[in-house]
Amino acid sequence: MALMRLLGAILMVAMLGPVTLEPAPQGETPPELFIGYTELRTKLPGGRHANVSTMRAVVVKVDGSGRRVLAEDLTREADSWTQFSGWSPDGRMAIVGRGWESPENARWEEEHKTFRFSAEGWLCDSYLVDLVGGQATNITAVERVSFYNSGLFFWPGDPTKLGFQALIDGNSHPFRMDLDGKNKRDLTKDSKEFAYGFSVSPDGKRIAYHKSYRLYLANADGSEARQVNTGQPFNFVPLWSADGTEVLFLAGEHYNCHPHVIRSDGTELRKLADRGGYRGVIEWLDVPDFHGGSSDYPVWSADGKAVFYTARVGDNVELFRVTRDGKSERLTDTPAGSLHYHPAPSEDGKWLAYGSKRDGVRQLYVMRLDNRKERRITDLSEGRAAMWPHWQPMRNKP
Repeated sequence: MALMRLLGAILMVAMLGPVTLEPAPQGETPPELFIGYTELRTKLPGGRHANVSTMRAVVVKVDGSGRRVLAEDLTREADSWTQFSGWSPDGRMAIVGRGWESPENARWEEEHKTFRFSAEGWLCDSYLVDLVGGQATNITAVERVSFYNSGLFFWPGDPTKLGFQALIDGNSHPFRMDLDGKNKRDLTKDSKEFAYGFSVSPDGKRIAYHKSYRLYLANADGSEARQVNTGQPFNFVPLWSADGTEVLFLAGEHYNCHPHVIRSDGTELRKLADRGGYRGVIEWLDVPDFHGGSSDYPVWSADGKAVFYTARVGDNVELFRVTRDGKSERLTDTPAGSLHYHPAPSEDGKWLAYGSKRDGVRQLYVMRLDNRKERRITDLSEGRAAMWPHWQPMRNKP
């Protein structure tokens, strides 16, 4: 199950026509930034792999214009795909995951309804892609430690370091490395458990992760790792607040877990909100999928004063915002059967990007938070999906 959750959270689309959207109301013009995301087909015959291999990393302007596919050369090989997974701090480079799976291994997985990870059947790496020139650099292939590398990010507080996760002997391990991909260091070395949800404090001095669904806090080099006893059997994807004083994560039972926070020293556990029976998994394929979906977890607001999350309301999954003191407000009120997922706040705190499935199609939207006006920024047809939005950082920060 741990391997399944890893793939659903990190796995990474057919060429589409131009987006036609209504103009933003006066005074509500979105910032001149890109949103990076992933497009894919969702109902091609042939099972999971047939659809996953259509994934493409894409950027689009916040007003819905300027859509383009990134690093298309990475998908020239059959059975390969890309996923948009982040940005450099200055917004000049995109982080793109590239995956490949052999057709033989895919058929075996489809027949046995489970993953089979091996160096012969899989190859996943993380690239830095120059947004202007398009040059793609395979960082995780430098001094390679695994055939399956994902979750690349720039290390907060230290511009010379990067972080990522790698499969080692069937278990996920968090790594730290130099900006050029050298000197990779396993932060849970010799662990025989699955460590995931790797997050770094804003000053770069502490890390958090869950290992076998238990929450851990440690120093940046992996030393002095300490389990936080939450009293819950399932703890998932810890995220540091902007001021570094608290850690947000999901806790509870598997498929019945809710936003919780603790202090940075592991004390003062408290539940922020309830997801109302929502399982927290986005079914992002319309064909039978033995994995079951992509994890949909809460995120901090840009200033760290609130948390965005999704919860069930009747037949819907709607967007909510809850403050640190537990005051929750509903942000969306959509037709019956609607589904919202993967909220992502802009760096200035004024906008929220997210996915929404209405009329059977998974599209991306942006909302101006002060008046909750939303607008759609993708225009996908049935059988296609837009997933995992990421705001480009603001280069000229106030």
